[in-house]
This record gives sequence, C-alpha cells and structure tokens, in this order.
Amino acid sequence: MAFLNLDNCSLNLPVYGASNRSLKQMMLSSVTGGRIASDSHKLTVVEALRGVSLDIRAGDRVGLIGHNGAGKTTLLRLLAGIYEPTAGVFRSQGRVTSLLDLTLGLDYEATGYENIVLRELILGSSKTEMQRLTPQIAEFSELGDYLNMPVRTYSSGMVLRLAFAIVTSVHADVLLMDEWLSVGDADFVKKAEKHMLDFVGKADILVLASHNWNIIDDLCNVIVEMEAGAVKEVRRV
Repeated sequence: MAFLNLDNCSLNLPVYGASNRSLKQMMLSSVTGGRIASDSHKLTVVEALRGVSLDIRAGDRVGLIGHNGAGKTTLLRLLAGIYEPTAGVFRSQGRVTSLLDLTLGLDYEATGYENIVLRELILGSSKTEMQRLTPQIAEFSELGDYLNMPVRTYSSGMVLRLAFAIVTSVHADVLLMDEWLSVGDADFVKKAEKHMLDFVGKADILVLASHNWNIIDDLCNVIVEMEAGAVKEVRRV
C-alpha cells in the first residue's frame, strides 16, 4: 500500500557565491520564503523546509497551497527523491511518478521510439510492458513518422506531446504535480485533459501544488497550507 511519511523534515540548501550582507539576505528571503543563515565560511544557506511532518496514505488527494516561495515545489522535489532531508526522516512506499519536469531525461539525439524505451526503463517498466505500451504511446502522441526521427528535430509542442504520452502511460502509485498539466494545441489539449483525469484517478496518492482553487476543490480531500518552508495548517475536506 502506497504511503508518504515525513517526520519533522527540514532541508537546508547552500547558495554558493552569494554574499551574506544584510541587503542580499533580505532580497533572498523575499524570493524564497525561507530563512537565511550562514556558517563560519560565509556560505549562504536557505532553510527551504522547516520541521515538516505529514502522513499521506492511499486515497489521499493532497493540495499544497501557499504564496510563491512558501516551499511547495521544494516539498514536491523532496517527495520525488530529488532532495534528501538534512534533518528528520522521510519514508515512502510505491512507484512515484513526478510531473515536475516532463522533458527531464529525454535524449534529444535519440529518436522518439528510442526515447520511449529509455524512459520506460527509467520508469521501471519490464520488457513485456514496453512491448505493450509502445504502440499505445505512439498512437496517443499523434507524432507518426516523426517517432523515427531524432527528438532535436521536433518542435517544443511535439517534445511535450511525446514526454506527456510516455510519463502518463505507466500506473503511478504516487503522483506528484506542480500545477495542473496541459500540453499541446487545442485539439490535443482536450484529449490530454481526459487522459490526465483518468491517470490521476488511478493513482493511489496525488500531491498537487497549485494556485488554482477550482482544481484544488475539485480534486483534493486534504489541504496543506505552507508558509516560509513550514506547514502552517493541514485540514481534511
């Protein structure tokens, strides 16, 4: 059974090459929302997360809210395994699919079909799964013969189509999103929206950071309000 558990987790991020003068500290603080500290070697450190404790279980649809710099994206990156907490304990179970950067890991010199195989391997698909999923991904992307060409020849919209089709092809136990995803032209967006809702509905856990209250209200049963890198309030709705 999928779960995410954070026990008093904090994350300090060093900022190399930044002066510790008070003016710069004030400017960094206003942008990051975190606290600024320094060590004896005059290294600027941003306290990006402070004492975050959350227990997220299967069936939870978690909406992260808060102003820019409150720590929402940083928390998602920690949940995705991009960062490790500098203090506290983070435990998780289940296949985690991150939609924080769709194009991350694409090889622009490889063909579309080669990228499908590479990304499916990264996502943990077996050879049997890849053989089953590849035709489905190709059909959904609507890229046709372009899939035999290097991705560097694609337009930005075509790259997003390919990445979206790949990432949403595999079941996610835990799905992490920074804002609701919408890709492609008008016709493709309509198809992608339906596919996205089906994909989210099948996930055991959703963690979504968004400023759109309509999406939060429609999808989420747990609201986590963040401020200055800390959890201000958790409420179930």
